[in-house]
Amino acid sequence: MFDYHEDKRRYFDMQYLTARDFIIPFLQDVRPLQSNDRILEIGCAEAGVLKAFLEKNVFCFGIDLSPSRIEIAKQFHSDAFQNGNIKFISKNVYDINVEMDLGGKFDVIILKDVIEHIPHQEKFIPVLQQYLKPGGLIFFGFPPWQMPFGGHQQMCKSKWLAKFPWFHLLPKLLYKAILKMGGQDEITLKEFLEIKETGISIERFERIVKESSFQIKKRALYFTNPIYKFKFNLEPRILSGLLIRIPYLRNFYTTAAYYAIGVNDQSSK
Repeated sequence: MFDYHEDKRRYFDMQYLTARDFIIPFLQDVRPLQSNDRILEIGCAEAGVLKAFLEKNVFCFGIDLSPSRIEIAKQFHSDAFQNGNIKFISKNVYDINVEMDLGGKFDVIILKDVIEHIPHQEKFIPVLQQYLKPGGLIFFGFPPWQMPFGGHQQMCKSKWLAKFPWFHLLPKLLYKAILKMGGQDEITLKEFLEIKETGISIERFERIVKESSFQIKKRALYFTNPIYKFKFNLEPRILSGLLIRIPYLRNFYTTAAYYAIGVNDQSSK
């Protein structure tokens, strides 16, 4: 059973290891971390990702809409929090004053498994420029909507639904009916339907990035998601050759898309 969604400590540890072994090396190739860097994670949850960055002696800030998850993050990072090496805030990004609430802009912004949950990505992604220092990077890691478990159905209460790929691509009414048959309560049912509305493809993400005056600095599309190494003991595999060059179809077999983006040097913004 996919119990890591209930075991916060296990999930925290998997996020930490994924950031340490994959996300940070991915970013280091584009922009090496400096000791005076400021790192922001949006949608940080328990902030397992930020633990790996703290080990690089940088300052970290975590934002999440859930106050309860922020409280758990403070507990998991109790020493760093007390020492002032990490701070947290529970607030909507649209309501934040970067200088007053966060103390300034950031060198690196992290959104891991977050963008696919955010509505109106065309509005949201341009806002990130307000948070980013000149020359800074934004990391996005997300599962394309069309991938086998792009609807996050591994979190279903029903064991058989949790292991059933691609059924999230069914029409909304049929999808909702199947989820109800699987025993989802109204709260989790609403969450699944929201993901169906906000799920994002590789092509749509890249289009929004370019229209937002950002530039893709690095990309990696994974056939086997890096976090699967810690969930299922499966080694990560990157798409290459013909598989990576087929638009739209590649969404169906890409389980994770990693991007490092920065402000377009040619932009007038």
